[in-house]
Amino acid sequence: MAKVSVDRALLKAKTHAKKGEFQEAQSLYQAVLKSFPQNQRALQGLAILNKKIKTIPQKGPSKDTIHNLIKLYHRGQLAAVVEQANALTKLFPESFITWNVLGAAYQGLGQVQAASKAFRIVTDLNPKYAEGFINLGAALIDQGKLLEAIAACKKALAIKPDNAEAYNNLANALKDQGKLEEAIVAYNKAVSLKPDYAAPYNNLGNALRDYGKPNEAILAYRKAISVKSQYDSAYNNLGNALQDQGKADEAIRAYKEAIKIKPDYAEAHRNLSSLVKYQAEDAQIALANDIMEHSELRDDDRCHLHYTLAKMNQDLGDLQAAFEHYVAGGKLRQNLLSYDFKTDRHIFEKTKDTAAKLKDFAFNRPVTISDAKPIFILGMPRSGTTLVEQIISSHSQIDGAGELPFMDRFGSSLRLGNQSINLDNITQVRKAYLQEMDKLSNGSSFVTDKMPHNFLNIGLILRALPEAKIIHVKRSPEAVCWSNFKQYFDVKGLGYSYDLKDTVEYYKLYQDLMQLWDKQYGHAIYHLDYDTLIAKQEAEIRKLIEYLELDWESDCLYPQDNKRSVNTASQQQVRKKIYTGSSQAWRQFEPYLNGIFDELNEL
Repeated sequence: MAKVSVDRALLKAKTHAKKGEFQEAQSLYQAVLKSFPQNQRALQGLAILNKKIKTIPQKGPSKDTIHNLIKLYHRGQLAAVVEQANALTKLFPESFITWNVLGAAYQGLGQVQAASKAFRIVTDLNPKYAEGFINLGAALIDQGKLLEAIAACKKALAIKPDNAEAYNNLANALKDQGKLEEAIVAYNKAVSLKPDYAAPYNNLGNALRDYGKPNEAILAYRKAISVKSQYDSAYNNLGNALQDQGKADEAIRAYKEAIKIKPDYAEAHRNLSSLVKYQAEDAQIALANDIMEHSELRDDDRCHLHYTLAKMNQDLGDLQAAFEHYVAGGKLRQNLLSYDFKTDRHIFEKTKDTAAKLKDFAFNRPVTISDAKPIFILGMPRSGTTLVEQIISSHSQIDGAGELPFMDRFGSSLRLGNQSINLDNITQVRKAYLQEMDKLSNGSSFVTDKMPHNFLNIGLILRALPEAKIIHVKRSPEAVCWSNFKQYFDVKGLGYSYDLKDTVEYYKLYQDLMQLWDKQYGHAIYHLDYDTLIAKQEAEIRKLIEYLELDWESDCLYPQDNKRSVNTASQQQVRKKIYTGSSQAWRQFEPYLNGIFDELNEL
């Protein structure tokens, strides 16, 4: 080390020491002494520095300690990170970096409450640390605290206005709120700021898929994969979008690629299982069983695997094992959703309380007719609503929009008695709903809304949208309850379906409410029996088209040829010709049901 460089190093060390940057100063003094062990200025400076370090409380662990902690995190040793980081926070409670790593490890383990608590400490300790707010936003999204998550993301953007990750998290929160258009704008902002950032392309695909733009969604997933070739999640989501379009073989390839990249990708295993008929020698069976035996599986991964193994065992004829996996998977799913049946019971009670007020309400304001008339297809999930939408959207004047969240979003507060039932509020529901529906009409005269649980909103629909058509699809209650129970739903609002007792009780609440609606509005509701439709297809479909006041079109007899994208659990069934017998599929499991369906009565 030359004299000039020694002098410069000693001067920099002294400057660092004055600023309190002791680790940097210490490193420079030690570098000089390594070349010149007897350098008095370095020895004196280091001695003074060591005295200062002893008298000043250390605010955080060394850089090496933090570096090693982060290395553990990237290796996936999250439990070890939690253990070490917790110990460090006791020694250095003001080290926001340590708290940030701890929060990330908790989030990776699925412990979202602990994660958000750690990230809140980060933002309290350092209110100018944008990454803390970004991470807090992500944790709050996982908890469903969307308003708080949006606030956290906006704070991050106030600190770093061009931060792509903050825009991505903001978009995730908006998407979960159902604000898909705003979410899509935010995702596009994220990728414009950072074109090599794969996550927002993947998330953009999810938003476009939910928005009914499957082709654009597929392009977004493929873009994510082009940016990050080993992107397991993008391959899984690509498989979902391809499956929506009936491209089963391509979807299978995408799911298999996701599993090839990440062999323990439990959700991809479950998605693949829905498209495969298993034989005993299938290698995926052994792989899924091996993964299930891992003790450190997250609960959501274990849940996915239970449904995977249920399908595999059902295909192999081991119905008892299949049933046990359905039960175990459902129990985990209810726990993950923090489901309580009392919440659903309360919703039905409040809905019935407002029903009479809605019945007596007269919409005496002139009705502005929208460009497209809504057709509501409703009933219990798995009752045949998807097939009915596929049938009638085969008509040239009807556009199938799928399951729209708008009636609940704009009207649930009114229906539950949290707003007054008056002309202004009902008019607002009407305007908001039609505004969103018109965006999806594609110029058609009619648009279907196939949200099954709109059966809760029938009273409100008939007051806010008197021109609407309502098709109530009913089916054998045993078939409906069994099909609900054995299905893993991606949406979070079907907690009752993961326990057979809860499913039966929920069906009774639905049955009771439909009887009330029938008494009040029987003339305005078209009841369509699924099993009768299957048995007498042409006659029932003709009657249905007649109810809609449309001219007959023979394409309605061939719903399997309808090329529209279908994003529901019934997407595979509606790609096939209408077939009989599905309502009796539950009977093979009858020996394990302990007569739970005995008390059910058909509507």
